[in-house]
This record gives sequence, C-alpha cells and structure tokens, in this order.
Amino acid sequence: MSSAGAYKYIDAITLVPKNFNFMTFHSQGQRLQIAYQYHKAARSNNKTVVLLHGKNFSTIYWKETIQHLAKEGYSVLAIDQIGFGRSSQPIAYKFSFHQLAANTKLLMDSLHISKATLIGHSMGGMIAIRFALLYPKICAQLILENPIGLEDWKLFVPYATVENENQKELLKTREDLKVYMTKNYFHNEWKKEYETLLAENDRLMHDKHFPAYAKNMALTSDMIFTQPVCYEFKNIKVPVTLIIGQADRTTIGRERAGKDIAGCLGNYPELGRKTVKAIDNAKLIELQGIGHIPHVENFKTFIEKIDNILKN
Repeated sequence: MSSAGAYKYIDAITLVPKNFNFMTFHSQGQRLQIAYQYHKAARSNNKTVVLLHGKNFSTIYWKETIQHLAKEGYSVLAIDQIGFGRSSQPIAYKFSFHQLAANTKLLMDSLHISKATLIGHSMGGMIAIRFALLYPKICAQLILENPIGLEDWKLFVPYATVENENQKELLKTREDLKVYMTKNYFHNEWKKEYETLLAENDRLMHDKHFPAYAKNMALTSDMIFTQPVCYEFKNIKVPVTLIIGQADRTTIGRERAGKDIAGCLGNYPELGRKTVKAIDNAKLIELQGIGHIPHVENFKTFIEKIDNILKN
C-alpha cells in the first residue's frame, strides 16, 4: 500500500520535497515507510531504471541522474532504504541485504514495475547484487558503480561491535564526515559541489531522532562488514557492468587494520578486474582519476557511460 504524508520515526525537520512519495508497509512487526521518487518519462521508451544509494547517502545525490534518464525516456525509481534519508528510522531492525532487496521488490511491485535495470552505488551495489540473485527474472541488468563488498574485509580487519560503532556515529560531526569523504571518496580533493552530500547528513545529525539514525548506521555497517557478496559472483545470471573510479580506496574498518594490511585494502583497480573475471559475461569500465562517487565527481563522464550501457 502506498501513501504520502508524515512518517513514524522522523518528523519534518526539513520539509519533504514535493517529488517524494511514501510506501507504507509492515516489516519485522513494525509499520514503516519507504521514501522514494518515481519519475515516469513523458515520452517513455518503456524501460525502467532503479537507483540504489550507498551507505552515507540517500536519493538526493541522484538528482542529475534522475533528470537525465527521465529526459532520455526512462522511468526512474530512486529509493531511500529503511534507515536512510527520509524513510523510517526503526528503533530496532534486523538489517540484511536480503531484507533490503525484499523491501525494494515490494515497492517495485506496488508501482507495477515488472522489469528494470538496477544501478547500485557503493552499498547499493551490494543490494543490487542480492536483488539479482533473489529476483533474476525482473532484473534486466546490473550496473554497479564503485560497489563495496568486492572483498571480504572481515578476513583482515578486527570486528567492531554494534555498540562501538554506534558510539562513533553519535560523536560524529559534520567536519568529521567531510574529512572522511575527502580522504576516502574524493582522493583528498574537496569541491563546493560536494557540499550537498554534507548538507543531507547534517540534516539527519540535527534531527531529534538522530539516536535512532546513528544506531541504524552502526547496524548497516555491521551488515556490510559481515555479509560480503564476493563469494556469490559466480551465481549472477543477469548482465553486469562494473563502473569503477580508479582513485577509490573506500574500506569499512580500515582504521582497525594493521598498517601493512590497511594499505592493501580497497584497491579498486585490482578489485574491479578481479570481479569482472568472476562474473560470467561481465564488463568493466575504468574511470581514471575518479574516486568513489563518479556520478557526483564527474557526472558528464559517468552519464556518457550509462547512456552507452543502456542503449546497447
């Protein structure tokens, strides 16, 4: 069932943009709402693209991508996963990629989307892979933009409990996040265009329900760390294209690893080439000098690659 309006755990600290809608559903004994944007092209080519965001993000950073694809005739669905953006912040939730994929499928069903191309960035790439493994018949193809989970970090990095990660999230400041993004996402070069990413996170940090959000960030970090998808690449049966910014070095828990090991993790040029060999008939696009978020750092280059993939 879909509905618009206020949702249970986050109040209107910021006004919800007019182009957002909400699907109300019950999951794990709770009434929750998924926030989403769904743009149906005026001159449709009868194809749908579903956009799946990363961990420190929401649908907001897909704005240019949504506008471009809609102009090209695609219907575009962008989703704030539960615990992210403007979707519900449950007080307790068992996060898994299976659950997030199932939530995504439920939303697609409610909108009568029978088949779609999934573009997954970062953590969204992990959700996209799980979705393709669970629902291959409705997945036309996967486009994975700097997906994480291409290596099993728990083999090399000491485990951090949810409690410890929660405390870190509660103490995090806007400046802390900027430093992290600059180093890990943008290879030590910050531009004013990236401020919108900080603004969205700052909105959540100042929400009165921020403790629930911080707990969910800790839980999703645990999900990423403990549920790698790299062992199941051989089971993917849909077409896959990897788009890898070669300057990316993103790694969950790098700071907990020893210096010798930390320097070897998150080698995305190597991981991209290794992954494309593990997936039948996969393709690899390498973007030189671009980091973790190609569609933000260099939208022109990113969207040219997307257009070519979708048209071929």
